[in-house]
Amino acid sequence: MAIYLTKESKVLVQGMTGAEGMKHTRRMIASGTDVVGGVNPRKAGRTVDFDDRAVPVFGSVRDGMAATGADVTVVFVPPAFARAAVVEAADAGIPLAVVITEGIPVHDAVAFHAHARRLGTRVIGPNCPGLITPGQSNAGIIPADITKTGRVGLVSKSGTLTYQLMYELRDIGFSTCAGIGGDPVIGTTHIDCLAAFESDPETELVVLIGEIGGDAEERAAAYIRDHVSKPVVAYIAGFTAPEGRTMGHAGAIVSGSSGTAQSKKEALEAVGVRVGSTPTETARLVLERLAADQ
Repeated sequence: MAIYLTKESKVLVQGMTGAEGMKHTRRMIASGTDVVGGVNPRKAGRTVDFDDRAVPVFGSVRDGMAATGADVTVVFVPPAFARAAVVEAADAGIPLAVVITEGIPVHDAVAFHAHARRLGTRVIGPNCPGLITPGQSNAGIIPADITKTGRVGLVSKSGTLTYQLMYELRDIGFSTCAGIGGDPVIGTTHIDCLAAFESDPETELVVLIGEIGGDAEERAAAYIRDHVSKPVVAYIAGFTAPEGRTMGHAGAIVSGSSGTAQSKKEALEAVGVRVGSTPTETARLVLERLAADQ
């Protein structure tokens, strides 16, 4: 099982004909993703060869969906065009839009998130690595060769820490790994993923990776207390961040004691979540909990 992305997912790539789109489309196809088309109105009607696979280019998301039955789009367009790309995808009625692009102005993100929410399109990101269901499908830039199918679900603000925990727990494997991004305004949240993993019968444990800034992890802790029966292990990045300085992601803004790594750790531990002090210790806590449940 998995959340949001399976081997049945049919994926469009907005911006497929650009340098980043081409590179990562090739990687997605190599990892088993069913990429059914690209979107570029200036190159509609062409095909792009990826090794032994020719992928058609459509003039719009709507055209691509009509021709292929696509239900996922991955957005690789430049920041100035990201708002229009997500609005177009939502207007076409696609269920899931994975927005990889970083550097999108906050007012654009607010606008396209509101639009997508009204129309029922789930957005992951922006400024995220995407999501992968190992052995089934990969939508974004997450390396596919550092883990395998397994029983742990992962939701993370940080792309780099997503990869590290995937590697640390490569012998256990994952149901789905979701990199949700660390911008101030994102679509899918820790809570959304926790709810989905709670409903997935093949996910036995959830790893939650947060970071300093905002209150997403505190809100996730409250949700875990009230709605999550599966064990959760967490890691919070930023314990050594100096006070009074904005660090890392645009969302990593700390005000007084609010948003600090310590406050998040305390909130999570108060509801029974074990919190590692390093990624490696976090992986060890996961292994201990899985072993204890056998």
